[in-house]
Amino acid sequence: MKAFKNLHDLYKAFPNEEAAYAHLENLRWNGQVTCPHCGVVKTPYRLKGLGKFKCSDKDCLKKFSTISGTIFENTKIPLQKWLLAIYIATAHKKGISSLQLSRDLGITQKSAWFVLHRIREMLTEKAPVMLRGNVSADETYVGGKLKFKHKSQRIKAKPGRGSQNKTMVFGLLEEGGKVVNYMVENADHKTLSKIMVDHVEKGSTLVTDGYHAYKRLASDYNHVVVDHANDVYVLNGLSTNNLEGYWSLLKRGIVGIYHYVSPKHLHRYCNEFAFRYNTREDSEAIRFDFGIAKAEGKRLTYSKLINKQ
Repeated sequence: MKAFKNLHDLYKAFPNEEAAYAHLENLRWNGQVTCPHCGVVKTPYRLKGLGKFKCSDKDCLKKFSTISGTIFENTKIPLQKWLLAIYIATAHKKGISSLQLSRDLGITQKSAWFVLHRIREMLTEKAPVMLRGNVSADETYVGGKLKFKHKSQRIKAKPGRGSQNKTMVFGLLEEGGKVVNYMVENADHKTLSKIMVDHVEKGSTLVTDGYHAYKRLASDYNHVVVDHANDVYVLNGLSTNNLEGYWSLLKRGIVGIYHYVSPKHLHRYCNEFAFRYNTREDSEAIRFDFGIAKAEGKRLTYSKLINKQ
């Protein structure tokens, strides 16, 4: 693993495309190049061109490259710039806007927007994350205030609390551990309890506020209710304060950096913030490599991103 603490070190670590491809090859295959077509671990033929191979298995013999089957596949942007974008996106606590990234990398804003969404797709945790011990659960609502929205949206808005006109995000946070957050359509017991069962080990202590959807959890968990409606925020040393701190970080990032996030793409922003939070104790170099190591099988095409297919 290359050691670096800032952009200057990153430039020295990857001074050219050869160094960038070599680093990706090492992270992806660790010295044993594997054909992404047939999965055979057998020394392939190296072809002319950077990171190009041909499978040496007689039943396959297909060509592939270091970036085949990853978020980098078919990219026209140099891999060196991709690594720089990944470092910036994973190192900045609140993320970076596509406008700023376009200026930093010397690419168009549209390309920077696509790059950032592919990075968010890469950072998405595919394997189930199980939490245990003391786990807090809470929901928040993301979206602008109704009074700042267009008149047509204010007319369509349903009466009631402002949350009805926002997008709900539900989260779970293990004490001193990882966070899991999901964008959900319904805040009912059936929806939230399924997420909790999938991610919280039975027998754990589950800390929630007094929201009605959290009732009937005592059969699977030690359910502790911190009743905010009655000004109770800490009970026997347990609270949802850390998770609320994470919500604050997420919202400040969206408002301060991105200004507006479409509900269609909100889940990827949540994945981005969760990745940085869950690797908060790691060095920037370890977080950088850990993110790149998740690049395989996470391809996101532009047409899929904008829902044209």
